[in-house]
Amino acid sequence: MQGIVKKVVDFLKKYSLQDKTIIVGFSGGFDSMCLLDVLSKIKNMPEFIDLNVVAAHYNHNWRGEEALREQEVCRIFASAKGMEFYTQTASKNIKKTENDARIARYEFFEEAYEEYDADAVFTAHNYDDNAETLLYRIIKGTGIVGLKGISEKRGYFYRPLLTVKRAEIIDYCNENNLAPNNDSSNANIAYKRNYLRLNVIPSLEKINPLVKDALNTLSSIAKSDNDIIEEYLTPIRDKVLSDGKINPIEYRILSKSVKMRLLHEFIQSLDLDYDYKKITEIYEFIEENINQRNGSTKSLATALWLYADEKTIEIIPSRKQETETVNNTEIEISGEGEYQFGENTFVIRKYEDKELFVFPESTSKFAYVDFSRVKFPLLLRTRKDGDVISPFGMSGSMKLKKYLNSKGVPRHNRNTLMLLCKEDEVLWAVGVGLSSKIAVKDKPTHVVEVI
Repeated sequence: MQGIVKKVVDFLKKYSLQDKTIIVGFSGGFDSMCLLDVLSKIKNMPEFIDLNVVAAHYNHNWRGEEALREQEVCRIFASAKGMEFYTQTASKNIKKTENDARIARYEFFEEAYEEYDADAVFTAHNYDDNAETLLYRIIKGTGIVGLKGISEKRGYFYRPLLTVKRAEIIDYCNENNLAPNNDSSNANIAYKRNYLRLNVIPSLEKINPLVKDALNTLSSIAKSDNDIIEEYLTPIRDKVLSDGKINPIEYRILSKSVKMRLLHEFIQSLDLDYDYKKITEIYEFIEENINQRNGSTKSLATALWLYADEKTIEIIPSRKQETETVNNTEIEISGEGEYQFGENTFVIRKYEDKELFVFPESTSKFAYVDFSRVKFPLLLRTRKDGDVISPFGMSGSMKLKKYLNSKGVPRHNRNTLMLLCKEDEVLWAVGVGLSSKIAVKDKPTHVVEVI
């Protein structure tokens, strides 16, 4: 069994993928054509007869006719190997940058993964790619996590050729009479990765001919050291990071070093390429806002912002997106019963005298109320201009906007806040507080709850 074929066979067995559906990122270049050809041979082995491989080609739409010719080469090759071919052409509106291209490409792979109900996505990153990635991160500034290099497995993305050198791949293609695409943009040193591969690494090889081996060894050492750190960090992480948010209470008591480490992981989970300087800026932003009732936002990427205050640290959409997603639904509340509002159910029932009640916190989505001073129907909706509230415990009324400010409700949560109203008078801002107009003075008449 040929060297690369054996490595991929062992890889499939390692992750129990012998009879799974695998999407292969297929540009038609040396690396991906080698991988697809290897998989076509493996599929003919008795042990892998149920292996299903789909070739997924993403046309970045940067090079016109040349890119279309390469797409056709990929289609013909996949067809000749008896594999399904899945392709998509990028919109002309996508920026022509390495990072934007990468994001669009991985979104395409994710679509293919869903389309075919696949078990894995294979990309053809190799030994040399890992060395280049490591060097690129060192130059930009990175920590021990970045020094691990390219992950062999990340979620359902796998890299079976990471231990295979580019020279081995070229030899395989020549020995098997393969004719890979030759992407002309790979020679353009305006792209940083190309400049590293074509100019920087050859210069470093004059100092150390085995510089790629040295970089890959550093990657292995970093992975090992990171495993040790992970063993101690896991219980801390479980307390701090949850549901895409950072818990300010648990975060606040950590040392700066641990905070920086967790922030790096948090940003990586968003698939953003951030260096040490940017992570430091995020750390400083959070430190400035973590004790503030009314927090602030920091832009991380297009349509992606970080929000931080004393209660929450989370990712939010851009203001424009936030406005576009306002729920304009209005539900008339005619009396006791259950009412569907978006994904939530609003429940109103009469209070039973035998119930023992204890007033819940104002932030609860459950409340005892006195409706003797208001008449049905009421309205369940989100906020509008002109809304006012008479806060429980205070005299007079105030604008809802001022009330939400005083309660420290983040701006990005205000448009989706559920309100129980009588015309423009807010009676209950769910999870925020009650109006004095339905507050209980003696005994409740009703119980309201959002589930």
